[in-house]
Amino acid sequence: MVFSARSLILISLLLPVLAEASISDVVDSVKARFSADSGAMSGADFERMAMQIREKAIQQTRPPTVTIPTAPVLGFGKYPWHRNIMTTIFWIGERPTARNPVPNNRSAWDSNWARNYGGYDNPDTRYRDPKTYAPRGFTPRQNPFYCALPYCDVSRGNTKAEVRKVVPWFRDCFEREGKSVLKGRWLAIHHGGKTVFAQWEDCGPFRTDHWQYVFGNALPRPNLNRGAGLDISPAARDYLEMGKNDLCDWKFVDAASVPDGPWKYFGDNNTFMLIRKGVNLYQHDRNNAKRSPTTTYTTRPSVSSVPLSGTSTGVRVSPPFASQ
Repeated sequence: MVFSARSLILISLLLPVLAEASISDVVDSVKARFSADSGAMSGADFERMAMQIREKAIQQTRPPTVTIPTAPVLGFGKYPWHRNIMTTIFWIGERPTARNPVPNNRSAWDSNWARNYGGYDNPDTRYRDPKTYAPRGFTPRQNPFYCALPYCDVSRGNTKAEVRKVVPWFRDCFEREGKSVLKGRWLAIHHGGKTVFAQWEDCGPFRTDHWQYVFGNALPRPNLNRGAGLDISPAARDYLEMGKNDLCDWKFVDAASVPDGPWKYFGDNNTFMLIRKGVNLYQHDRNNAKRSPTTTYTTRPSVSSVPLSGTSTGVRVSPPFASQ
């Protein structure tokens, strides 16, 4: 077989990619170009043609470009931060004390909270899984990442009058009179350079009427726990590495803004577990249905975060969306 000078030049340009590119695609391209050549092709035109074929073959061997967001997205900055809020620890099954006069076997919205959770949410770190942050001895049937704020939207089976005006997502979530539009909503809680995500599942500490703080600019009112304005679960405490009651920042977030982490692992009340089961969120988690992701994945926890100074998000979860 005799090759012309032009053929040899073309082959030399294609050799680096022939091993990986589709041979049939390259041959088809060469045939098409030569069949269109009437014999009057100049050297410059031939060289340009060869480079075009080579570039096309290279492109076929390159993997698609994948971009990863560097911070929680889809409305993370929609709601304001509440800064430097004294935060205390509470847990399902906690018995009443002088500083916590209400037992935590029931919540403001669930009279069988402890039973529905599946057991006692022991705060002792010796009885908790350091990887999932869940209690040992049983699989929780609700999300172990939960929290409480000092406002309840329901009183004696009726929706409070101010709820329609003060709750930003009221129109998206309201279903009927007396059904909460707050239960299960997601919060981002920041402490010591880390951010945890938890669901609002109870009301307190101490108060259930302070909407001016929860949805406004007011500060928590004085109480026996140094003016505490947020309760968090043992799982949230451990993720944030809080040894005792301390100051935190918190804000509301839509479900679509919640990055991957251990807060997506457990619970029939967990938005992301429900999505994985393929259930209708408008029927089973209406308070998070409007702005929730359409798909989710089980991933390893993202266990660290780096402060972002001068940004609306306050922190970047690292990795922001953990990979398999």
